[in-house]
Amino acid sequence: MRKIEWNNYITQSLICAGLLTIGISTLSVSQNYSSTDAIEQQSTTINPQQLCSNIPAAKPVTRTELFFGLRKPNGTEVNNAEFQRFLDREVTPRFPDGFTVISGQGQFKDARGAILQERSKLLILLYPIAASSSQQIEQIRTAYIKAFQQQSVLRADNLSCAAF
Repeated sequence: MRKIEWNNYITQSLICAGLLTIGISTLSVSQNYSSTDAIEQQSTTINPQQLCSNIPAAKPVTRTELFFGLRKPNGTEVNNAEFQRFLDREVTPRFPDGFTVISGQGQFKDARGAILQERSKLLILLYPIAASSSQQIEQIRTAYIKAFQQQSVLRADNLSCAAF
């Protein structure tokens, strides 16, 4: 069994907000260790400018992926027209420079422990590092949860380099 813990939520929040110097100071990964095993904490500091220094014309950006399940609680699915309206109303006004949507098949374990599979959409956003962008993404997640009665929208963030 593998467990990942963020021991300092503030540090995680700052990463999602995309500050220029990101410190990941308290990420710990633990497995079923015996009592004599030590769980070490890792400390990493990433400078976005250095990250992209070897890629011609690249600039540091935040990459956020949002995973949208399409199954509604009543058994129907969010159809393509509904999802497009959601993109037009919630995503495009917040990220008018562009984004990518990929259709997929997802799987997750629900609160009861049952494995569920459903069609899904993956939204990929690349944007300049800015704290306000994180707030906009949270607004998108909240709007989807409310509009389609979802339990959650998975969010994954990381620092990337992009050259256009």
